[in-house]
Amino acid sequence: MACEKEIKEIYENGMKILEELTSNAHERQEQMLEEILIRNAGTEYLSRFFVHGQNHKQNFKTNVPIVSYEDIKPYIDRIANGETSSILFADPITQFIQSTGTSEGKPKLIPMTAESFEKRMVKPLLVDLVMKKCISGLDQGKSFYLFFVKPEMETPSGLMASLYTTSYFKSQIFKNGLAKFCTSPIDTILCLDNKQSMYCQLLTGLLLRDEVVRIGSSFASVLARSIKFLEDYWKELCSNIRTGYLSDWIADPACRNAMSSILTRPEPELADLIQQICEDKSWEGIIKELWPEVKCISSIVTGSMSQYIPLLEFYGGGIPLVSPNCGSSEACFGINLKPLSKPFDVSYTILPNMAYFEFLPVNNDGGGMSREFELRGASATESSESTNETTPVNKPVDLANVKIGRYYEVVVTTLAGLYRYRVGDVLKVTGFYNKSPQFQFVERQNVVLSIDLDKTTEVDLSKAITKAKLVLEPLGIMLTTYSSYADTSLTPGRYVLFWELKMKGSNDVPKLDAKIMEECCGIVEESFDFTYKSLRKAGVISALELRVVKHGTFDELMDFYVSKGASISQYKPPCCLKSEEAVKLLNLGMVGTFFSPKTMF
Repeated sequence: MACEKEIKEIYENGMKILEELTSNAHERQEQMLEEILIRNAGTEYLSRFFVHGQNHKQNFKTNVPIVSYEDIKPYIDRIANGETSSILFADPITQFIQSTGTSEGKPKLIPMTAESFEKRMVKPLLVDLVMKKCISGLDQGKSFYLFFVKPEMETPSGLMASLYTTSYFKSQIFKNGLAKFCTSPIDTILCLDNKQSMYCQLLTGLLLRDEVVRIGSSFASVLARSIKFLEDYWKELCSNIRTGYLSDWIADPACRNAMSSILTRPEPELADLIQQICEDKSWEGIIKELWPEVKCISSIVTGSMSQYIPLLEFYGGGIPLVSPNCGSSEACFGINLKPLSKPFDVSYTILPNMAYFEFLPVNNDGGGMSREFELRGASATESSESTNETTPVNKPVDLANVKIGRYYEVVVTTLAGLYRYRVGDVLKVTGFYNKSPQFQFVERQNVVLSIDLDKTTEVDLSKAITKAKLVLEPLGIMLTTYSSYADTSLTPGRYVLFWELKMKGSNDVPKLDAKIMEECCGIVEESFDFTYKSLRKAGVISALELRVVKHGTFDELMDFYVSKGASISQYKPPCCLKSEEAVKLLNLGMVGTFFSPKTMF
């Protein structure tokens, strides 16, 4: 395959290729767009937007509308239901990638061709090369990555739909490449029982502790959950190491077979050492203690994952926390060329060979586009004659024309039939590497809490909680995770926060001082906007409530969502709860409740 040649070239000349890509970013983008249009101009979707003889590339931005998933869903549904004509793409669709986002409560299906899937294999190779260049010693040991898969779903067409990570871990490119440098046997990664998989991967990581130079997971939430799992099972893991026998409840045949080549004999001295480390009341620096050769912790910690940074820094004991890359189910965006940057300073560099990128300017706080664009925005179902009426007020710009300090929503045209597709992610441009933009990932401006006229966004809530938790830090109290919901069961309604707290020195629930916690409530409310404060003063919204839950409650929430079909490997904690079952689960873990003063403004 052509991709195999490209992968071999990256192994041999990766950094040189990266320099060439970023130095010629605009030219690479133009080449990619031209290639996509030449190959697919005759598809049912694109042919509607060009008259015969028209220059497709020249008229692409004026003729082809900017769309969302709902606009192209009818086309994707036809492919999933078995139509084989060139609907979106000239080449055959070989699989679907399931997005973590949903449409009508179901995962979005992102079409993928063999070529486009293999093209994405380039990113992890480049990430690995950059990290080894910047962090010495990574090529002298193994990587202890906690990876998990989710069952695939067969569509009526016979094409399979799965998470990108599941497809990647099943691919020969992974098995013959990066998997060889991981501690976890491939069969433990591919085990569909997450509990058995996690247990076996942790056991392997402990057995090979002296060889581990890197530890990580796809997302910070997974690594945090794995540490909690270790807290619950370290005694049993030590017993397995001490006796040389795997626990009977590990019933998956492939897991047992894989572990038989690793857990080969009793190792009582190793078991005693791990026990001594884990028996310490404080787990501060536990990763450094258990894996003394680790050079970095690799996990995405930007966006909604940033809430886990203090926790991972606590457990890491000074080990650098690296956020390696940024992307979505639809496309890869970029990689971190300065992996040793502080987590909150991370910028990613756009890879111009992953998709054709356009950027829609949004408000300076990362908020949405003007209402006029929303009203006039193009729909894929409109006829080509009407496309001249759909030019947005905020016109998209290409990669070469973004401005440092500005915020943009990403629009992608991909190798697999997405044309001018709004991903929904917002980026802030921070600079350029050669001629390729660098950006920080900005949390989406989704409205998460709403009562009456108030619309509190995810960013509003995150900023407010970041301010409030500063009150707790001098007391040695850590906020490990949070969520929220709008309680409208009473009149007036109120916003409710769930916080999971722990002491830095132990996993014990902190002694909660009512005045301190009420001060936190007040700071959150003070941080909200004028509309909230006005409605609060008028009595339309009641005092904010803060419910503190015991250690491990949010892990139970994660287990709940995984049981409902979420993937543990791509789990993102909900900023706002919509499920009554989820609210009830968190309420069961509640150890204290506090309110803002009744009158504040």
